[in-house]
Amino acid sequence: MQGMSERAYAAHAGLSRGAIQKARKSGRLVLFADGSIDAAASDARRAATTDPDQQNRSKGGTARQAAVPDRPTRPADSLAAPSVSGPGDNSSYLKARTALTVYQAQERQIAIQKKKGVLVDRPRAETLVFRLARQERDARVTWPARVAAIMAAELSAETEKASGEPVTISTGVLQRVLETHVRDQLAALADLKVSLE
Repeated sequence: MQGMSERAYAAHAGLSRGAIQKARKSGRLVLFADGSIDAAASDARRAATTDPDQQNRSKGGTARQAAVPDRPTRPADSLAAPSVSGPGDNSSYLKARTALTVYQAQERQIAIQKKKGVLVDRPRAETLVFRLARQERDARVTWPARVAAIMAAELSAETEKASGEPVTISTGVLQRVLETHVRDQLAALADLKVSLE
């Protein structure tokens, strides 16, 4: 037998025999022709194909330094703190994973706010505000024509009652005066800017 058995490799890797059998079935182990496990090549392949977060969880949350086959281990190496850099560096993976988790949480929060009606679609809101402003403007522009005759009659009656003499207020004149003031008011409102930020 050239390499290690499943049991021996499980002890070498610090994993259960079942985990080694799954890795063998999924092709994450390198095997010799006789079916035994090439430990050094399998360690490298497992490191390259296994999620670093999953590796840390399976080992109790501690990072383990893989043995480098070209460099003999010395007693001082076993006492030194594990140094991880390069392709085995988990910090960039963990940062990316954290960023993804935060992004997904924000997406869920936005979806919940939309369902509750707290958050609305901006283009739709802008269209509705524009439509309401246009309807309000049209109602104000046509208001003098609708009320000028009624106002002229009421003013004539009130003035006649107060002075005791017959007074006639022209509907056309009153309508023009009202239209002038309404247009001035609308011109002042045209400068108003609505911000949806």
